[in-house]
Amino acid sequence: MRIDIVLDVICPWCFIGKRRLEQALAARPGIAPELAWHPFQLNPDMPSEGMARQDYLVAKFGGPKHAARIDQSICDAGATVGIAFAFERIHRTPNTREAHRLIGHAQAEDRADALVEALFRAYFLDGSDIGDRAMLVAIAARCGLDRAATARFLDGSAGLADVAAQDRGARRLGITAVPCFIFDGQYAISGAQEPEFFQPLIDLVENGAAVSAGAE
Repeated sequence: MRIDIVLDVICPWCFIGKRRLEQALAARPGIAPELAWHPFQLNPDMPSEGMARQDYLVAKFGGPKHAARIDQSICDAGATVGIAFAFERIHRTPNTREAHRLIGHAQAEDRADALVEALFRAYFLDGSDIGDRAMLVAIAARCGLDRAATARFLDGSAGLADVAAQDRGARRLGITAVPCFIFDGQYAISGAQEPEFFQPLIDLVENGAAVSAGAE
């Protein structure tokens, strides 16, 4: 079963959605999913160097008080899936283009699943600037990617056009918010839904595969 996941690595609901998908799949141990990660930049106009989080909160939410209320609801949801969000540690909101480019590179090395998890943890738990190339190299190395090769990749431009094309493609498909999970290219579910919301789609894909196998 292939599951395409459209996300941004600075989206807390994407982190929560990833956990809830994992819970849904854990309840179906006979399934061996193939996960594919696709970029969607929540802030496509973010400066390449990112911006101070306080400035970002003012621009996006009107100020820290409103943002604090939103953060608390996210923390409450995160606690239900074992994520201890530490928003107070985040001092910079990054441009995620380089992180998405690195995920595409890691996907070719079969390391993308680990890298996505590591990026979420670095940003939301440690407050790391995941727009910084040196930080990205360090995170990639912890996931088993070659440090020197990763640095060379990020110093170049490979993958930039692909990130932009995939982001545009997602928007053309009508995706306006993430996460979005697409099962076998047929069935989609948007948002960080509870694990039980995934089960009907898993059943549809599994039953369809069984019918196809029987027809042969």
